[in-house]
Amino acid sequence: MNSEQADILDLLSGHTDDTTIERLAFECLLTNMTDDRVVSLMNILGWQGDFNCFAIGGVPSASLASTSLAIRKAVRDLGGEHVVIGTYGTFLLALACQMGAVTPEVTCTAVMPAFSEDEPLYLSPVRSGVAGASHALRETMFSLQAAPALSTPSRPLRADELLPERALLGDDYAREELYRNVYQVLRGENPDDPTYLTVSTFLKCGSSLENTAKELNVHPNTVRYRLKRAAETTGWDATDPRDAYVLTTALAIGRMRDR
Repeated sequence: MNSEQADILDLLSGHTDDTTIERLAFECLLTNMTDDRVVSLMNILGWQGDFNCFAIGGVPSASLASTSLAIRKAVRDLGGEHVVIGTYGTFLLALACQMGAVTPEVTCTAVMPAFSEDEPLYLSPVRSGVAGASHALRETMFSLQAAPALSTPSRPLRADELLPERALLGDDYAREELYRNVYQVLRGENPDDPTYLTVSTFLKCGSSLENTAKELNVHPNTVRYRLKRAAETTGWDATDPRDAYVLTTALAIGRMRDR
């Protein structure tokens, strides 16, 4: 144990059991604290180096204790060693270190019975290091909060399914995703590229090809082609109502930030 780890343990008022350290580490990660002190906490729990991890969250099917035990057992049975579990309101969030068969899909399938079937379940992408661990837990928290906005949420929910709603709740990761990977991609680097203008005009015109073509003074087929190209570039199709909402939110965030 190095001196920094010893200092952190001193801050724990003499409580040096793994449960206390895990609870403190969880709270730090959930509140976006990722400095060297948190790195040391994770090291004490066995999370060494630039580890890969992912998070799963939902409402426990029974008690918090029984759900926690079921998740830890499932991870051990898959050959894993490290899990950090905590709660946020009625949600239980579990951060798992990826190793062996402990991968997002396999682990989610194994632990799914521990979560309520009638409530949303979220599975994060794989993230790296302490900063990635915080990212995974926070996007899980925001996604579970935002899930009621969807009439038929998938099970499990995925990272991109609730970007606008997460942004509305104050999720900086979602806002950054919408800004960098949607808005900036639409803007492009070529000022003569009409993609951004076409998509923004199409959304402004209520998704009408004819009205968009009239305002841009082009043929409707030209608008259709540009929208298809935009969908291929960004992954979001302006002619789809849900995707249009994502694009509208991204444009609003981008315009505000650029201004």
